[in-house]
Amino acid sequence: MSTAPMTREQAIDELVWANRILVNENVLDGFGHVSVRDPERADRFLIARSMAPALVTAADVLGCDLDGTVHDAQGRRTYMERFIHSEIYRARPDVLAVVHSHSPALIPFGVTGARLRPICHMSSFLGSLTPVFEIRLSGGESTDMLVRNAALGRALADTLGPHPVALMRGHGGVAVGVSLPQAVFRAVYTESNARLQAQAMALGAVEYLSAGESGAATETNNGQLDRPWQLWKQRLVEAGRAP
Repeated sequence: MSTAPMTREQAIDELVWANRILVNENVLDGFGHVSVRDPERADRFLIARSMAPALVTAADVLGCDLDGTVHDAQGRRTYMERFIHSEIYRARPDVLAVVHSHSPALIPFGVTGARLRPICHMSSFLGSLTPVFEIRLSGGESTDMLVRNAALGRALADTLGPHPVALMRGHGGVAVGVSLPQAVFRAVYTESNARLQAQAMALGAVEYLSAGESGAATETNNGQLDRPWQLWKQRLVEAGRAP
């Protein structure tokens, strides 16, 4: 993909596609959200108003700062869990896009001792450790499981650390990237890996990717992100769901 800096308008356009792609690829449904760092203001990010991702248009995108304050001339609200995004962007200057999903296949790996590990080359970015965020450690025993304030967002960002993906016990997960296509790629293939890993574990002992294999495959895949991105766009066009 082009490495030229994006304008805010281009970032908004890609964000709309990202929302719809993630729904079409069964990562998001009526819930979940995706954001992109504002290319014109590193201390802000772009995200849709609070709505179903499949319905997002460019007119629905608003700005939010790293304190979780919405900046919108129309006075609209965004998602309660915007602090997932704000605190990850604050902690990770390298991150330019964040996906939060409730991907069904991820849930078992966040609530059991089975750890999510890369089972195929497409999910090599997972590496040897996918951390699990335990909200009870920072929110106590009676939260509604939502990351609805900055303190919980910071705790999640701390759990994520330098990793590309973190699971959230009983909730789903987050995937981050240096671009929207990379974050979407990681969200899609994390879900795929979880399904394949569960199937493989039911058959017997699993041979996971080695650290060397994970690193080499990730480098290769990072140079090919435009291939699935364009395919996912075309699927939306053919299904009549393009923006």
